[in-house]
Amino acid sequence: MRRFSISDRLRRRGQGYAGKVRRLVRSVRETDAHPDDRWATSLLTPAEARVYLGMDARDREHACRVTRHLLRGHPQAGAELVAAALLHDSGKSVRPYRVWERVLVGLVPQRLAALLPPVGALGVRAAHPELGAQLLAHAGGRPRVAQLVARHHASVGDPEAALLHHYDELE
Repeated sequence: MRRFSISDRLRRRGQGYAGKVRRLVRSVRETDAHPDDRWATSLLTPAEARVYLGMDARDREHACRVTRHLLRGHPQAGAELVAAALLHDSGKSVRPYRVWERVLVGLVPQRLAALLPPVGALGVRAAHPELGAQLLAHAGGRPRVAQLVARHHASVGDPEAALLHHYDELE
């Protein structure tokens, strides 16, 4: 496994936080989101497309940006990884967020959210990878896509999930 220097880690962390701030600013109103749903659904199975279209428009727009960044950096990415990039936040669709919850939840790192009591918006934030995997399994999505969605914040030992996590953090 590649070791990053302290300056590389700080730079990556800074890029991650900058991406979160940009996403937070864009996430205030759902009507301001303009996901490329036609492009996204063309990359998914019909079952996965239904799950994708059930997501909040802001999350779909974020998913499209993550996927486009992934494809720019890794044009050879497999179809299941691309689908997982589009669906990685699908678990958040189990509970609509109020604007203030979206802001609050966006500021809480995933690792911290996982340590807090699993209730409300923070509970969904903490469990969204597993919830998304369950939604995909129930809908009839590809098992590997569900697995990547489940692992995108706990990617140890899975290089594709680690790649997805990297691009999610940047965006």
